[in-house]
Amino acid sequence: MSDNDSNTDHPQAGCRRLILTPPVGWRGTDAPDTESEILRQLAPGTVLMMGDNPALPRMPARPRLLDFFKYRITDITFRHLLTSGKRALDAGEDDKVVLACLLHDIANGMLLRTDHGYWGAQMIAPYVDEEVAWAVENHQALRYYADESVGYKYPDSYVRFFGPDYSPPEYIRVAAEAARKHRWYMSSRLVTLYDIYFFEKSEPIELEIFTDIIGRHFREPKEGLGFDGSRVAHMWRTAIWPNNSL
Repeated sequence: MSDNDSNTDHPQAGCRRLILTPPVGWRGTDAPDTESEILRQLAPGTVLMMGDNPALPRMPARPRLLDFFKYRITDITFRHLLTSGKRALDAGEDDKVVLACLLHDIANGMLLRTDHGYWGAQMIAPYVDEEVAWAVENHQALRYYADESVGYKYPDSYVRFFGPDYSPPEYIRVAAEAARKHRWYMSSRLVTLYDIYFFEKSEPIELEIFTDIIGRHFREPKEGLGFDGSRVAHMWRTAIWPNNSL
């Protein structure tokens, strides 16, 4: 919920804005379904949130990838992605691998956690080489399965996160087996190797160290992400306006 504000260039300026939490954010939790209560509060001067939320930084009119890092990705995911990308960069990996490491959890940080590899791959697919999107998608399954030949073991932190008896669902096992046979297997496996599986604070990393790689390998639409008419533009718009009621 956002109270009245004096920023007159915001849509709904001067109104009390009410936020309807998406069902995916509260189903299965102790949080109540507040939709009926929220709707009962509607009155002159009290509206459902649409457009810019003044509680969030306003995005540029033509947002670029780094704008989403700066203004929409959560703090933990921001550090996580920069650390993973820098580890790949420092190791001298190919630009495609570095970019995949930088983007592998982008959906986690500003959209959805469930099936985040698939969501993230879809978000970036129109703008990156097919191999980069494939690596992002398939890290979702590969991270659960060790490959001792390249020094990857099941993350100790996953025992803490999910419990010692957790077993991934069948579709994850099938996807991992298929990925192991794919010509781009190592591109996605390297994402899991340069990933970090604890989320404590790391040393500050300048986002701008990735500017050149992004410039060479991420096709920024001139209209801005979310406004180029691509099949995934709605996903970027959702991150721009995460509190829209419809």
